[in-house]
Amino acid sequence: MKFDTPAGMNPIDRMTVVGRPVDRYEGRLKTTGTATYAHEQRDVGPDAAYGYILGAAVAKGRIASIDTREAERAPGVVAVVTHRNAGRLGTGEFYVQRMLAAPDVDHYHQPVAVVVAETFEQARAASALVRVEYTRFAGRFDLEAAVGNAPVAPQMPFGGPTETEVGDFEAAFRDAEFFVDETYSVPDQAHAMMEPHATIARWDGDRLTCWTSIQQMNWGTRDLAAILGIPRENVRLFSPFIGGGFGGKGTVQADLALAAVAARAARRPVKLALQRALMFNATIHRPKTIQRVRLAASRDGMLTAVGHESWSGNLDGGRTEPTTLSTRALYAGPNRMTRVHLATLDLAEGNAMRAPGEAPGLMALEVAMDELAEKLGIDPIEFRVLNDTQVDPENPGRPFSSRPFVRALRLGAERFGWDTRVATPGRVRDGDWFVGMGMAGAIRAAPIAKAGARVHLGRDGMLTVEADMTDIGTGSYTIMQQTAAEMMGVPLERVVVRLGDSSFPQTPGSGGQQGAPSVTAGVYAACMALRDEVARRLGFNASDAEFADGMVRSGNRSLPLAAAAEGGDVVVEDAIEFGDLSKRFAIQTFGAHFAEVGVHAWTGEIRVRRMLAACAAGRILNPKLARSQVIGGMTMGIGAALMEEMAVDKRVGFFVNHDLAGYEVPVHADVPHLEVLFVDELDPVISPVKAKGIGELGLTGVAPAVANAVHNATGVRVRHYPITLDKLIAEMPEVA
Repeated sequence: MKFDTPAGMNPIDRMTVVGRPVDRYEGRLKTTGTATYAHEQRDVGPDAAYGYILGAAVAKGRIASIDTREAERAPGVVAVVTHRNAGRLGTGEFYVQRMLAAPDVDHYHQPVAVVVAETFEQARAASALVRVEYTRFAGRFDLEAAVGNAPVAPQMPFGGPTETEVGDFEAAFRDAEFFVDETYSVPDQAHAMMEPHATIARWDGDRLTCWTSIQQMNWGTRDLAAILGIPRENVRLFSPFIGGGFGGKGTVQADLALAAVAARAARRPVKLALQRALMFNATIHRPKTIQRVRLAASRDGMLTAVGHESWSGNLDGGRTEPTTLSTRALYAGPNRMTRVHLATLDLAEGNAMRAPGEAPGLMALEVAMDELAEKLGIDPIEFRVLNDTQVDPENPGRPFSSRPFVRALRLGAERFGWDTRVATPGRVRDGDWFVGMGMAGAIRAAPIAKAGARVHLGRDGMLTVEADMTDIGTGSYTIMQQTAAEMMGVPLERVVVRLGDSSFPQTPGSGGQQGAPSVTAGVYAACMALRDEVARRLGFNASDAEFADGMVRSGNRSLPLAAAAEGGDVVVEDAIEFGDLSKRFAIQTFGAHFAEVGVHAWTGEIRVRRMLAACAAGRILNPKLARSQVIGGMTMGIGAALMEEMAVDKRVGFFVNHDLAGYEVPVHADVPHLEVLFVDELDPVISPVKAKGIGELGLTGVAPAVANAVHNATGVRVRHYPITLDKLIAEMPEVA
């Protein structure tokens, strides 16, 4: 099915099932502990062994010698895999990291060996018997030291252009009466998902089957085949449930690649889960960024110059963090410049983490906007309203498909009680606490990609929907079930959804906030094909047939939907493909975040007291699930603002706090009641379903809203995240 013109009225618009706050399709399985995750599969064979990865003890160097003889003699050991017997291993298309030191070591905890044994404990114990001698090399671990020499990043397939210019930014900024020129930094951050990266791998001849925790099945089969050097059609992946991903399980990581290698060496299935330290030092993470934002405005509050430069680091050949994405699209301004630089560092790979680019980029831009509004003496919301635009700021001939940004600002401000905010910092007290309010705008691209689905209509009238889509806790099962039920006119309980099998029709998977709009459009296309086939079998005209209440009606005739399958199951498959609408229109999601914080007058301790998000993301397919996604993003935003930082030991090159004891994330006591509002809108340009993703919009803008609230409470402006009390205490207002 081709989608190349904006959608008109269609069966989704009935909204009898879609748009309802129904419970999660798989919720009972997860809450009763009966959902089986990757490492819990029991039907992979009776002789499954366990793998354990030994990570490199140096951050940059070369394996001088490796002795596995003692480990191989240890109790229960089946095999020990190193670069000497692993065979040639390539790299995938999205990550540049090498899955095994062979023998060069690129970063700390890069796998150097996999020990396979009868039990996990035996494998772990034997790994300590592997003797590795290294030749250490000098490494590059300090982004600040590399800033002066970091070139403009090369163009990559994702992240947009690395350098843009419109008008004459330098002249406009130089001549401005009101301006901000500040540098902000966001540290390295970890995905820190609960479920570790885990895989069970089994070979049947030359065919490989893996049960794994991965977000994008089509990328997984592509990249695993490339790494192992085998045909893609020989790889089958299963990933029915995922215990959190946030981009960190986008495609193949060491658990999947090395479980496959270990299973080949052991000649039996192998279970392998990454220990927590390797999840921090040997998988991808959000890389540190240093960002210089320059904004200038006229006395009436109109932006005249918008500039954003950013520096990040990565392994050789890796991607930059595209922090300027949001700056390029959020506000008007005739003179513009963005530039992202990329240094080569010898740390674990930096790559996609929830809202890559926009999340850390807004952590700088939206604080700079607050600073400039303060200099102008304009309310921060009014400043943003003044600089709204309905066309792409870099290309005025390209309108936004929909842009209810101002509506989100107004709706959120009214509900939050923004009119009670005291603009002068440090003026509001509640006992020993300084209290402040802050806000920030939010934007996140709304990508969409080709997605397929297969729909079965059984003789009993049951519908089964199949796609290789994954559900990382976002509700993919449920929204696909709702879409099929709406399209075919049946109740939810008559729809079964099967996901996470790479042999099913391809989707873009869960990532980049594109999963929901893409896969529901794929289900829409398959159901339209099924409607045509059902109408043909029943002798109806498909163009005027109505599907409702389990019946098909046309004119004065009415038959049960199940009647179409009396001669055998009806099975159809289709995919939706998109034309050039995304080139003709700028398609984004928008929002506004509001925060109230208390800062203890004596200690500088920060407590978030309340937060609110107003989000515009097209049709909201299920408000209960969408709210869950947004409050999850808001919780992550609290962590990014106040807690999260992977600390780099710049002498030897590793993340010191590489576990959940040392890496701080928000817990229940840190998170107050979070309120979420949805702006009522449809976007007929994005798909026939008129819905956009929302899971990453819920994060972008949260951290700067908290930062701006801290400033309003205390008058202290912290530009280097996380905002910890040591950065506040010396400049806190005097306590009367």
